[in-house]
Amino acid sequence: MRSPPTRPRTPLALYALTAGAFGIGTTEFVIMGLLQQVAADLHVSISAAGLLISGYALGVFVGAPLLTLATHRMPRKAVLLALMAIFTLGNLACAIAPNYATLMAARVLTSLAHGTFFGVGAVVATSLVSEDRKASAISIMFTGLTVATLLGVPAGAWLGLHFGWRSTFWAVAVIGVLAASVVTLLVPPEKGDTTPMALRAEWHAISRAPVLLGLAMTVLGFAGVFLVYAYIEPLLTRVTGFADTAVSPILLVFGVGMIAGNMLGGRLADRHLPSSLLVTLAALVAVLGAMGFVLHDKTLMVLFAGLLGVAAFATVSPLQLWVLQQAAGAPSLASSLNIGAFNLGNALGAWLGGVVIAHGAGLTALPWAAALVGVAGFALALYALRNARAARLTATVACPQA
Repeated sequence: MRSPPTRPRTPLALYALTAGAFGIGTTEFVIMGLLQQVAADLHVSISAAGLLISGYALGVFVGAPLLTLATHRMPRKAVLLALMAIFTLGNLACAIAPNYATLMAARVLTSLAHGTFFGVGAVVATSLVSEDRKASAISIMFTGLTVATLLGVPAGAWLGLHFGWRSTFWAVAVIGVLAASVVTLLVPPEKGDTTPMALRAEWHAISRAPVLLGLAMTVLGFAGVFLVYAYIEPLLTRVTGFADTAVSPILLVFGVGMIAGNMLGGRLADRHLPSSLLVTLAALVAVLGAMGFVLHDKTLMVLFAGLLGVAAFATVSPLQLWVLQQAAGAPSLASSLNIGAFNLGNALGAWLGGVVIAHGAGLTALPWAAALVGVAGFALALYALRNARAARLTATVACPQA
């Protein structure tokens, strides 16, 4: 009797990419737990310290395409190692920064590695597996980012509390060295023809309507997420009525949901990418809209914190794979741009949330506003898929099989 087919083993190189993603995810978000210490030590306001978050996000958005273009002739493994070197040096600069301006510059330097690492890393991840496992490969790499939110950020905050905020950046720099080591050992060199496209051809590839629609879907999807998540602490304490001490455990629930959603989105996209785009974006809209009904119920709000994590990160692999597939010939640039789009969505969502609150609608209106933004992303997905279907039918009519 034949033994049943076994699922192919996951390449160890994927876990090397996950290690790098963990370090980068930690350094992006850990500053949120260090704002008061940084503000006190460098003699700036909390709001000024908060700009260290915005500066990083802006660096990701601007740096992702620029650094990808600057390194497009380099082998991808060499690019990953160079990015980990930038990441490590940036965190070392953060650890020894003598003043606020230097810390801001060091944060921006570190952020330059972020978008290109995830962009090039996603391309490398998909090259390591068969066609039917590409989305799952992306989700495995992005698990590093979700685990960073779940474990890395709280650990960094604990280090900062007990040993000073600089110790956190020293620790993240060590993670960078370790991640570079495992990338060196485990990620194989590229095989076959790796001659890069001309820059004009790459720009032409990413300027196509399906790619631009994919980037817009990413921006709108994560704008909806961060319209709520950026204000999750006041929502939980001022609206739902939780004590301040309950916020961290509830965010832990959100982090667990992120991990589950990330893996679920990868599996769905491997089975049928178009359906996964619609299902995950629709689920995100449903969770955001339903949250507006449960804001005053503590038990349900804990449940919806986890559901929001699941729904938010279930969209990541489908969105990333869509952009990769539509940008034939320029996968690294398109993938990096999509990472920038995630960060642009984060910044846009936080800004829109502030607008909603400032114009008198209040915290309770945030889930409704977020759902509306999500509906726009879902509508774009429907439009993009309809156009793609029409293009395939036109191609079939124009070139019928013999």
